[in-house]
Amino acid sequence: MKFKGREGEAVLDDLDWHILQQLQEDAKQTYAEIGSKLNVAHSTIFERIKQMEIHGFIEKYEAVINLEKIGMPKITALLNVITNPKEAEEIAAKLTHFRQVLEVSVSFSEETIILLKMVAQDQGELHSFIAKSIAPLPGVLRIRTAIVTKKYKDERLKLENANFSKAPARE
Repeated sequence: MKFKGREGEAVLDDLDWHILQQLQEDAKQTYAEIGSKLNVAHSTIFERIKQMEIHGFIEKYEAVINLEKIGMPKITALLNVITNPKEAEEIAAKLTHFRQVLEVSVSFSEETIILLKMVAQDQGELHSFIAKSIAPLPGVLRIRTAIVTKKYKDERLKLENANFSKAPARE
């Protein structure tokens, strides 16, 4: 990691990018295992990872759990919530606080749309949540719901697949 400018902005170097790729492959690897793969001392790997955590490049580590395998059947729904443009940001912020809501994004195109991914135990719970928690929010104009019937792919962007493996660091 390098620091540039008067404010000392952190910038990832090639080694940092390779470490991030290794962590995306398997975050349970030891520093020694990553170091061995990258031909770098484990102490260097430790220090680089700590610096990337401190500067916000690594936000968290998490386990991806197969909810169906642990006995939690659920349905996933994708919602387009069409809103009054003046209230979209406030509505989106409110929606982030519900435990059923997994993702919230805003799209400004022809209409202001909040894109929402949520889970429910069944269609009754889904209907109730939409009717009682989303529809009454001031500024909600229409809601379009699609229930996911089969998932073919569900993963996060991996650095090795990205076309910007040397993208500038974010602030």
